[in-house]
Amino acid sequence: MPIHSVPDTFTKMTQMGDLTLFEPAGDAPQGERKSASPFSFDAGRAPTHERFQSGSLADCISAVSTPNGKKPILKTMLTTACERNCYYCPFRAGRTKTTRVTISPDDLAKGFDTLQRSGQADGLFLSSGIIKGSVTTQDKLLDAVQIIRRRYHYKGYVHLKIMPGAERDQLYRAMQLADRISINLEGATAERLQALAPKKDFEVELLRMLTMAEQLRRDHPEERLARSVTQFVVGAVGDTDLELLSTSANLYQHAGLTRAYYSAFGPVTQTPFENVPAVSGTREHRLYQASFLLRDYGWEVEDLPFVGVGNLRQDVDPKQAWADEHLRRAPIEVMTAERTALMRIPGIGPVAADAILKGRKRGQLHDLNDLAKLGVHGAERAAPYVTLSGRAVAVQQPLL
Repeated sequence: MPIHSVPDTFTKMTQMGDLTLFEPAGDAPQGERKSASPFSFDAGRAPTHERFQSGSLADCISAVSTPNGKKPILKTMLTTACERNCYYCPFRAGRTKTTRVTISPDDLAKGFDTLQRSGQADGLFLSSGIIKGSVTTQDKLLDAVQIIRRRYHYKGYVHLKIMPGAERDQLYRAMQLADRISINLEGATAERLQALAPKKDFEVELLRMLTMAEQLRRDHPEERLARSVTQFVVGAVGDTDLELLSTSANLYQHAGLTRAYYSAFGPVTQTPFENVPAVSGTREHRLYQASFLLRDYGWEVEDLPFVGVGNLRQDVDPKQAWADEHLRRAPIEVMTAERTALMRIPGIGPVAADAILKGRKRGQLHDLNDLAKLGVHGAERAAPYVTLSGRAVAVQQPLL
């Protein structure tokens, strides 16, 4: 289907902004950023926001890892205008360097359908600035997705942003229409959010919405309601890793959170935080590693190896930091350890732990080769922290 059928809509989409910089949508958020040319990111450097509005339509389509595999996802907004004044955001009210563009729900739905039918996009992440209040803005977001679902019969992946302070019925409808919803806390605590975004209410507008979403899923088990995610801005206002991970753990346990996103702060010109130092990408990476330990490995916040005022070490991943402190002198016996203990070992995750549990039923495990045959790809990383059948594990030294 020819792209020129709705050229004005695509021009506006191009001007909307490269949301890959600010809005992760899938299961590999750092990979989404690496695919976006204006964002400089690696594991050790701080991010730099050199451009916040895109130069081509291709900038607005990201390769996103979804529950159904990697897909080209259109990331766009209904409007870049906003009445909120979040101190870190390029779309904040009063920022003259932001081009203000608005697309109607009808036009956005038609444009997405054209992209989807032409094979350029197979999924949508939809957000918006807030104009005339959160309820009015959320209605327009819902209208756009409803048109996509009903008029254009699209059954694929939709990730929808929930506006702070949206109503319960709007949240419920969004969860019926979308596969995933974002309710972004931005700050780890009410105090941190006040310093980031003074017009947002941590408890009423955001945290309550996350718990309400989980209650809706419990109240309607017969429906396939969207899962919830949230995002934090890391390091702009003195937040600690302990604060961020404590809030994340609470949401995993009590609000059914699918995942937390951590966005290392990078200053944007013509905002109140333009002179605040950027945060290292390594800190963001360590937060993700620790978050997965909380979500998938059965760890508690108290297990994480914080140092100083409550931050993780940046020179080593948190699982290895814990193992260096606890397992060097008391290694885990692989032949007898329970699954949760096995997953404390560097190089062994849930899949490898399950493989070990099955493999040891068939006989003794004596060396790293035995582990490798079970599909344990991190066997050499595990070696300093384990014994096999009562013996320390020998690691073959590389040839010089």
